[in-house]
Amino acid sequence: MAISLITFAPQFIYTDMDHSRSDHSKWTYAGLLITLGIVFGDIGTSPLYVMQSIVGERMVTKELIYGGVSCVFWTLFIVSTVKYISLALNADNKGEGGIFALYALVRRYNPKLVIYPAMIGCATLIADGFITPPVSIASAVEGINTLYPSGHIQTVPIVILIIVLLFIFQQVGTHVVGTFFGPIMAIWFTMLGVLGIKEIISFPSILAALNPIYAIKLLTQYPKGFWLLGSVFLCTTGAEAMYSDLGHVGKQNIRITWSVVWFMLLINYFGQSAWLIHNHEGQSIGENTLIFYSMMPTWFLPIGLCIAIAAAIIASQALISGVFTLINEAMKMKLWMKMKVNYPSDWKGQIYIPMVNWILMAGCLMVVIHFEKSSNMEAAYGMAIIVNMLMTSLLLGFYYRIRFHNFIFPFIGTLAMITIETIFLISNLDKFEHGGYFTFMIAIFITAIVFVLYNADRIREKHAKYIPSNKFTSILEGVHDDKEIPKTATHLVYMAISDSEKKIDTNIVHSITKKQPKRADVYWFVHVDTTDEPYTKTYHVETIIPKEAFFIRIRLGFKVEQRINAIFFKVVKDMAEKNEVEVKSPYKSLNHLDQMADFKFILTHNRVAVDSEISSFERWIIRSYRIIKRLSLPAIEDFGLESANVQEEQIPIYIGAKKDIVIHRV
Repeated sequence: MAISLITFAPQFIYTDMDHSRSDHSKWTYAGLLITLGIVFGDIGTSPLYVMQSIVGERMVTKELIYGGVSCVFWTLFIVSTVKYISLALNADNKGEGGIFALYALVRRYNPKLVIYPAMIGCATLIADGFITPPVSIASAVEGINTLYPSGHIQTVPIVILIIVLLFIFQQVGTHVVGTFFGPIMAIWFTMLGVLGIKEIISFPSILAALNPIYAIKLLTQYPKGFWLLGSVFLCTTGAEAMYSDLGHVGKQNIRITWSVVWFMLLINYFGQSAWLIHNHEGQSIGENTLIFYSMMPTWFLPIGLCIAIAAAIIASQALISGVFTLINEAMKMKLWMKMKVNYPSDWKGQIYIPMVNWILMAGCLMVVIHFEKSSNMEAAYGMAIIVNMLMTSLLLGFYYRIRFHNFIFPFIGTLAMITIETIFLISNLDKFEHGGYFTFMIAIFITAIVFVLYNADRIREKHAKYIPSNKFTSILEGVHDDKEIPKTATHLVYMAISDSEKKIDTNIVHSITKKQPKRADVYWFVHVDTTDEPYTKTYHVETIIPKEAFFIRIRLGFKVEQRINAIFFKVVKDMAEKNEVEVKSPYKSLNHLDQMADFKFILTHNRVAVDSEISSFERWIIRSYRIIKRLSLPAIEDFGLESANVQEEQIPIYIGAKKDIVIHRV
């Protein structure tokens, strides 16, 4: 068989899975309604507990209330509006937002530097998923005791029931109820505005708190006033969703809707403050008085309670879906263990990750059972998300420095934002021993997993070895022509680490020549790249040996479902139609039936040889990675392959020098 030089086949664009993205510069009325439902749930339900947390058991004074609501106003303005609405939404990656979209934008410039903010940001966002549903739902449900003040109803069982049903519901999708999220949240924000305006009209002087001097006096003159920032920060805990949900609704929909949401939130916060001054100045409000529900007329309480519970459930649903999306992106970037991903509905590309769902549910139930009341949960709330915001600020500063080719102005802006958020972080440290340790420990654990997976991948890349294609071609020719070697399959498919047809992984060479010689009519080497752009879907074919050996490079965005099995056979079909490869069965008994040839996939797994000399750090990474690997989805399921047509092999690799063995013959 004559072997030609490597020929270059034309590039083919895989269009069957094209995902047309909406124009993110436009807005629609329907888009505004959807945005209300899936973006502003978390930050929108904050009035249930923010002022309650600020006041606590303290005596209601003008200094406390004016200073507290002034801090809330300026926090929403600086963190939510300036940072996220003005700056973060402009740092989109082809219309996508969030910590990983931002990381994908900047990692090409300094991957070693920006990976750590991305790791920590990912971990703290997931940790936030363990506390947001309990605190939101518990705060809403506790309004039952305002409706029945003499009943002393135990709300913990009700909260547990709602959480269990919420997580059970995830596996069937939210297509049906999703259409109601927007209208329900529209009713919720309207209710916030109406309740707030009613109280402001009765005490309009509360609007003087817009003056930042009241916030400054609270922090500098009020006893332990600085530590109240831990409670104030709760008003902006859902701001990250405005950035991470950018790809779902578009920046203009978010910005327009935020102008309404921000106004309604402020009206309600100032209304609660007016109610406190008007009704409780000079005294504490009492342990069982819930400020938010106390503003409601008695006849409206049952209606308001139902609306609040519905809004809290929607806020929790949005957070859970966000965690699913975040982990799915982390898996694509090899920063999380492989897990089973289901697609329960086509609505907004919704995904469902069973293992994550049940772990989140268990964590949320632990929070409810341990802390019982929302006031206790607030102690654990805020620490994780402020760390996430700090990481986002670091990445944003790096992004704008690259975008503007300027160091000074992005540095000053980043320093200012990090200073403000660090002040919030310090004030939240007061919560650590009262519950903040819970989300902190979860975030540490998740960061450790991401750290191990990242470094394991770096070790693999560092020690991966390749053989030039011109040498490999002669080896392949020899195996192909050696009829003494049993034929393994007509088509043999390898998943390759190498991203170029000019070099082939030595573990593939080891599998074909040493593990057990494998003869085939056609060899395929498939490499999958996860791109920094979210919705890339292309493939490129290089011919190593005409009609007998091919290298396929598939490029998929970090938002794209990696259905490698389906994509591969789409490529084969395209090539067969162009007569580049024969896919009919070569056997006489089957060929005349137009039977398709048999394909066999070989998955090779590198395993560090036992006699490798490695550092203690690398040994720890490898051992930890092996533990995580046992919990991960098998590679066969990850690629969506038929297990009957797949063979897995362990290939030993050496990291560092091979141990020198000294032994004497006697």
